[in-house]
Amino acid sequence: MASAVRLTSTRVLRYSPWDALFVALSGVHAAVLLTVPSIPVIAVGLWWNANTIAHNFIHLPFFTTPALNRAYAGALTMLLGFPMSVWRQRHLLHHAGSDRPVRLTREVWIETGLVLAVWTTIGALAPWFFVTTYLPGWLLGLGLCHVQGHYEHARGTTSHYGWLYNLVFFNDGYHVEHHARPREHWTRLRRLPRLDRDAASRWPPVLRWLELFTLEGLERLVLRSRRLQQIVVRAHARAIGRLLRDDRRAARVLVVGGGLFPRSAIVLRQLLPDAEITVVDANARHLELARPFLDERVRVAHGTFDPARWRGDADLLVLPLSYSGDRQEVYASPPAPRVIVHDWIWSRRAPGVVVSWWLLKRANLVERPPASGAG
Repeated sequence: MASAVRLTSTRVLRYSPWDALFVALSGVHAAVLLTVPSIPVIAVGLWWNANTIAHNFIHLPFFTTPALNRAYAGALTMLLGFPMSVWRQRHLLHHAGSDRPVRLTREVWIETGLVLAVWTTIGALAPWFFVTTYLPGWLLGLGLCHVQGHYEHARGTTSHYGWLYNLVFFNDGYHVEHHARPREHWTRLRRLPRLDRDAASRWPPVLRWLELFTLEGLERLVLRSRRLQQIVVRAHARAIGRLLRDDRRAARVLVVGGGLFPRSAIVLRQLLPDAEITVVDANARHLELARPFLDERVRVAHGTFDPARWRGDADLLVLPLSYSGDRQEVYASPPAPRVIVHDWIWSRRAPGVVVSWWLLKRANLVERPPASGAG
């Protein structure tokens, strides 16, 4: 594990003057809670603080002296409503990949007492507020923290490089990089090389469940269900079989984007048992997931398909619904003698068939015009 790079320390702050911003923002957080307390303010404040101020303090305690760090940990404990020493132990065990239980140290007991003191005071002075506002907000904040932590690692450690999230959450989106160098200061994370560009999401962690409604998310849903796999394969077998029923002589087939659940390659192996089939995907992880579903004779290749530069000799090319290239160009100038283009059900750009109404999907067959004779 790499040690932290000390930036410009001061007589009070150990690593960087920028950490004073966190100390000031924790004061702002406390002031907002005292002046406009509500369920959303309590929940969002807890979630935001836990993943910015508290998270960075866990890894690199801000101050030069243990006494100041203990005092600040106590302040965060009262502000967030849970012992910082417990949070720190659990989080560092997570980085170590250990499921060892939390140790009941002296700091744990002291900070637990601080939480109880705050709760007792609020309960005594404003019992209705405590039951109907503080506790629901606190529980909702913990729920947001749970969602955040789950989706940061749901498909392996995942980063989010959106500028707005990383501005508001102080580079928390650089999660793959943070796990590679957990003692690197937050101000330096964006300067680190992006270690795995495939391990990135367009969504911040707390919104990453929206991926379930993307094409990739639906593919992952199919991966989890044998029944869904059977339904998807049958639908594609009917459609592709109808498209190729007049000519099944293709000797070389290239399936683009055949990762995750490679239904087209599975169907084409059944329809064209003697063909040489290759699956190419820009995402190496998708190919790893697809390999167990494929016949051992099917080749897989990690790469990006560019029709303008492709010089292959496939008789049949298959493009997925998620194809990110210029689909219109493929229709206008097919890069292979025959191209099966998976498209939305309303896109009748060539002779085709409906794959599935509930998938809103059709398969169009584009054929290259025969070459004109000389003379």
